[in-house]
Amino acid sequence: MAQPEPQESKAQALAGQAAARRAQAKKRNIMIGSILAGVIIVAVAAVAIVPHLGAEPAAARTKLVVGATPVPHAEILENLKPVLAEQGIDLEVKVFQDFIQPNAQLASGALDANYYQYLPFLDNFNKETGGDLVPTVAVHIEPFGAYSTKFKTLDEVTDGSTVAIPNDPVNAGRALVLLEEQKLITLKNPGDSQSSIKDVMDNPRKLDIKELEGAQLARSIDQVDVAFVFANYALDAGIDVKTAIYTDKANPKYAEYLVTRPELKDDPRIVKLGEALNSEKTRQFILDKYHGDISLGF
Repeated sequence: MAQPEPQESKAQALAGQAAARRAQAKKRNIMIGSILAGVIIVAVAAVAIVPHLGAEPAAARTKLVVGATPVPHAEILENLKPVLAEQGIDLEVKVFQDFIQPNAQLASGALDANYYQYLPFLDNFNKETGGDLVPTVAVHIEPFGAYSTKFKTLDEVTDGSTVAIPNDPVNAGRALVLLEEQKLITLKNPGDSQSSIKDVMDNPRKLDIKELEGAQLARSIDQVDVAFVFANYALDAGIDVKTAIYTDKANPKYAEYLVTRPELKDDPRIVKLGEALNSEKTRQFILDKYHGDISLGF
């Protein structure tokens, strides 16, 4: 029969086992610590990289902010949101009631593009501000018409009649040229769309020419004898553009463009929006929605 193992030997054996377990645990902790350290290093490296990734080029971002006047520009853009969403672009349309802020905010970087103007207006903005905004694609042409509740033609306009025109340089000039074409006035430089009221050399009917902000012109039709109104403001005010007593409809010089900053001209988001604006979907939308009130510019 085996003799009982002395208690001291048992204690020593248990102590040895405990020491072995502690050594093994210490080894495991060292390994785990090494692994965690590696994870932390990777995490720190990732954090260091993230800010760099956050400064990704505009081409990699999906959001696109475009400024526009309400009708028809914003409506045309809204119609394209689903098309662009399928291409990974989140189109945000910011609506403006004036002709100044869309260019000012595009130049400042608050917008990625705008869609509301024709080239003479854009050229004048760049000239006056030292800007470098650039056009991309032409989309539509709006008729610029003379409206009156008193006369049926411009030829009927009587002496001393009040005529309201836009108060910005380019559009004022456009209205003055139309008055000149109808033999109502003579300009210092005939046909010059940069003309202003001070360039009126002859005014045989002594017309009282007043300058009003674009959006106010549509509301002034009942308050003046003749008002020159853009189709977009007429449509927004519920005015049938076909009731104009005179218009320069479908003049390609006044096609409305998608405009952006030079560094974004080749941005995939701008390119895709331009393609959508010149697509069959847009063509059909303009034909169906506006029934000839505006013309296609592409």
